[in-house]
Amino acid sequence: MTTPAHNSFDRSSSPAPALLEALRGHRPPRTPVWFMRQAGRSLPEYRAMRAEVGLEMLEVCLRPELAAEATLQPVRRHGVDAAVFFSDIMVPLRLAGVGVRIEPGVGPVIDRPVRTHQDVYELVSHRYGEDGYAAGVEAVSQGVRAVVAELGTPERPGSDCVLSPRGRQLGERELAGLAHSRGEHGWTPVIGFGGAPFTLAAYLVEGRPSRDHLAARTLMHADPEAWHALMTWCAEVSGQFIATQVEAGASAAQLFDSWAGSLAPADYRRAVAPYSAQALEHARQAVSSTTGASVPLIHFGTGTARILADMRQAGADAVGVDDRTDLGEAIEDLSTSPDGPCPVQGSLDPALLAAPAPVLAAAVDRCLALGRRAPGHVVNLGHGVPASTDPAVLTTVVAQVHADRQWAEVAALSWQGPEVQA
Repeated sequence: MTTPAHNSFDRSSSPAPALLEALRGHRPPRTPVWFMRQAGRSLPEYRAMRAEVGLEMLEVCLRPELAAEATLQPVRRHGVDAAVFFSDIMVPLRLAGVGVRIEPGVGPVIDRPVRTHQDVYELVSHRYGEDGYAAGVEAVSQGVRAVVAELGTPERPGSDCVLSPRGRQLGERELAGLAHSRGEHGWTPVIGFGGAPFTLAAYLVEGRPSRDHLAARTLMHADPEAWHALMTWCAEVSGQFIATQVEAGASAAQLFDSWAGSLAPADYRRAVAPYSAQALEHARQAVSSTTGASVPLIHFGTGTARILADMRQAGADAVGVDDRTDLGEAIEDLSTSPDGPCPVQGSLDPALLAAPAPVLAAAVDRCLALGRRAPGHVVNLGHGVPASTDPAVLTTVVAQVHADRQWAEVAALSWQGPEVQA
């Protein structure tokens, strides 16, 4: 297992956008905020685009102009401090030749689940981006580059961009969102992401979403050799997928472990953490075309209160905290870990987005107060934005986190976006 290399990304004295400053362990003038699953299903403009193109989820992810448009929609609307590239943790599996689809109402479904020693060794013969899948890898790169073209870079601020990746003229309200996001530095970071090896392995073995991941845990104990081969392959594929995004211009990245919380801490440390470290190290070796350096890495999982320090030791610069874990307790646990305190991300309960406004506002204030105990803090949800969320609520949260009265007034206005303009 590796330890965090906190000096591996740009630590120049020049101020950077708030997200990158916070991930460096600094305190920028405004606390940064973005939302997991901020792009997609909660936005009317996204639903309109999906209805227009009529493509299934993974196909949208591999159409550069569509993935870029979905990525940018929440930045224009909410003024968040980062765009997270619109994709899916299953995309690198498809780009390695695995038969996978997203079934509505079910989630990822694997055509041929990996259940035996022989299944594993057939799987690991596949390589990311080979055997006709290089075009898909290039599509991911093109999508990230299109996002960066609108959001800007340190050398080329994004203020002159008035056309969307699909060639549509951006409206005044969308341009206002982009300007608020960019802030004084003139550009907005893009976050790349990938699924952690255990989460990918769990899907591959179970064949679809599972409550207890029993088949995956059984393979882990019953056939350590096959498990090692499977997890090594998953780490390589996910690390390469993150590297693709970084090299195309992402300036931060997150490793997302949906299912690590189902494991006993000893099993996590022995049979999972070394492979997360491998994926993170692969991502760390990539150089961002936006910053000219390696990027800060966030390690996030759900149900991971007992293993936060282990997740950090796997090589993360910051640790994401889920909504089942008190942010203050998480910060305390991380501060007493062998590597010492680190920046944190999180951890508002997504259910609060449907609560009365005073309840949500009080929770945001508490989150901000607790976050001050860490070297750096990125406000986020403890999981993804629910599909039923009123987008205006997210814009209001951004205004509160930024303590920006002018943006709060904008948030109170009716949205005038592409689905209205059309």
